[in-house]
Amino acid sequence: MFREIKMKLETKRNLVARALKVGKNRIIFNTARLSELKEAITKQDIRDLKEAGAIHIKEIRGRKTQKKRKTRKRFGSFRKKVRGGKRKYVIITRKLRSYLAYLKKTKQIPKENYLTLRKEIRASMFRSLAHMKERILQFGTLKIKGVKNAKNTKAKKTRKKN
Repeated sequence: MFREIKMKLETKRNLVARALKVGKNRIIFNTARLSELKEAITKQDIRDLKEAGAIHIKEIRGRKTQKKRKTRKRFGSFRKKVRGGKRKYVIITRKLRSYLAYLKKTKQIPKENYLTLRKEIRASMFRSLAHMKERILQFGTLKIKGVKNAKNTKAKKTRKKN
């Protein structure tokens, strides 16, 4: 028949926040002592209730302050991270140079062309070995197995009929 009347503590919370100079969310009321809280009107009443334990204030939850390093990071105490691009460059360069050395050793390529290709490898001009082979064919004086002439490098796709 009688419903429990729930007391609105929002105005009391505002009064406590002003009296104790804390945020509203940090204030916790002791539910067993609501009658005392209801009677508190002045700031002094609020201070007395806090000392008595009817009002509790939560601790501030903030970010952790970072501790200052005792030793400074100076030159030589940190490492630079190697990017993946360098690794890719090293792999492709080694492959191309070894192939170029093979061509020179078997005398399929003149020394002038060899030197220009070395410079182009150094400048990262080639994406792959096939790309370099196309460039070699542009010199015109070379014969390489597996590659026809520069014009017919792209082979036409043929379908097998069942």
